[in-house]
Amino acid sequence: MLDMNAPADIRNAFTVDVEDYFQVSALAPYIDRSRWDAIECRVERNVDRILGLLADSGNRATFFTLGWIAERHPDMVRRIAAAGHEIASHGTAHLRATDQTPAEFLDDITRAKKVLEDITGVEVRGYRAPSFSIGHTNPWALDCVAQAGYRYSSSIYPVKHDHYGMPDAPRFPFASRDGLMEVPVTTVRVGSRNLPAGGGGYFRLLPYATSRWLLSQVNKRDRKPAMFYCHPWEIDADQPRVPGVDPKSRFRHYINLHRTEGRLARLMRDFRWGRMDEVFPEIARAA
Repeated sequence: MLDMNAPADIRNAFTVDVEDYFQVSALAPYIDRSRWDAIECRVERNVDRILGLLADSGNRATFFTLGWIAERHPDMVRRIAAAGHEIASHGTAHLRATDQTPAEFLDDITRAKKVLEDITGVEVRGYRAPSFSIGHTNPWALDCVAQAGYRYSSSIYPVKHDHYGMPDAPRFPFASRDGLMEVPVTTVRVGSRNLPAGGGGYFRLLPYATSRWLLSQVNKRDRKPAMFYCHPWEIDADQPRVPGVDPKSRFRHYINLHRTEGRLARLMRDFRWGRMDEVFPEIARAA
């Protein structure tokens, strides 16, 4: 049943970054990209479990999908779209925008859009940068996103973090370029700081009740829809352990994997969820 603290008239956006465990930025120093094709992909079985959770709860979502994954699992991408979910882009090769030149970045996101559209036959309007890697140091990236033909981006996280973040960015959707909306990851304003409320590693680290309260505050206090994100590998407690990972990255990646699927099931019952292009009317106006 719905969380009684969450207004029943507000639907939030549920999003999934479709990538496999060996493609995570934090593990990049330990897994060479040349090995990717030799590693068993686990993404499809995990995506199917998330699709099951969404179907059981009657919710819809947006799947920000890597072009690399889509090329190897096109039937999975078609299943996502056939279930009524939105297919959006996570780029081609899971390279941070900050690690590419403008020309490289534009090529990466253009290729991903074409691959996904060729598979589904539907326009891909949304893009999310790996590791939320668009900020003050590379504003040109948003120009590239608009040039590639996307209608919205969800690439900015208005928090302070050691790997990403733009804490002074607006907390809610805003026009970043002509015809391009930015939909930031959800935060809760407490004093002079934004607290992360949009999922990811924080959802695994914090008690479920804390995450539910944070999301409820956005709905109840701000009277705005929230946007939540997760990854398929976050419900995969049996994924292979990568050797030699530094303690900080190991903690961040593996903490509470065994609890995440149950928490997501509760989250889908406690709130109403929809696709990005359904929840945020700003996206439709940017088209």
